Amino acid sequence: MAVLLQGPSGIPPEAVSMANSFFAMVAVIALGIPLIRAFTRRWERKQVPPPATPPDVVARLQRIEQAVESVAIEVERIAEAQRFSAKLAAEQHQKALAPPAE
Repeated sequence: MAVLLQGPSGIPPEAVSMANSFFAMVAVIALGIPLIRAFTRRWERKQVPPPATPPDVVARLQRIEQAVESVAIEVERIAEAQRFSAKLAAEQHQKALAPPAE
């Protein structure tokens, strides 16, 4: 039969070392996560900003943006016309199905 060695407080030494390890791990995690975040933010700030965009590319992007906006407006007009014609067709269909007034 194995005899557990116990300290003066009656707690086995293995349990004490496990408890110490657990609390050390919690302390490392609690302090480590904010430190890692701080170092990461500092490292990201030190990175070189992207080079400036050439003016011809900026002008081209502005033209593309204007073209996309005009296409979007035209598509909205087409959709509105489609909704209007569908509404007219539905109304004509309802009139055709309605019984004649006496």
